[in-house]
Amino acid sequence: MTPQPLAVAPHAPATASVFTQRFSSTPRGARLARRLALHQLDAWGVPHGSTASDTAAVLVAELAANAVTHGRVPGRDFELVVRLTGRTLRIEVSDARGECRPSAGDMAEPAPLAEEGRGLLLVAALADRWEVLDRGPVGKTVAADLGLPH
Repeated sequence: MTPQPLAVAPHAPATASVFTQRFSSTPRGARLARRLALHQLDAWGVPHGSTASDTAAVLVAELAANAVTHGRVPGRDFELVVRLTGRTLRIEVSDARGECRPSAGDMAEPAPLAEEGRGLLLVAALADRWEVLDRGPVGKTVAADLGLPH
């Protein structure tokens, strides 16, 4: 008796829309990352001014600002990846400073008049999930996932 191949039920392929861009590790680069991410989301059907677009704007702005402020290495860019898979938006910002890693356990409320220290608190409050990943051979990636309404 000849073995028959296993029948595999056909599945619709998982499709993802991906935007990837490197930016100078400067405040101007961070602002440009936010603007281009929102432009791309609008092209994907997440309109400017919607709750999802506004939330994504804050996530990109905070992660990019952190990459520029805390992850900057002179002469090295940071990278933004925005990925839309189904109804999940994933925002990833990578920089070259792997030794400077944020941690959810280290987040403490800043002093009331402090000018820094709220970025990752906003990310944690707005994102469904966020994490820090190694980026070999150098650096780290901070990623935030946001579920989009139907």
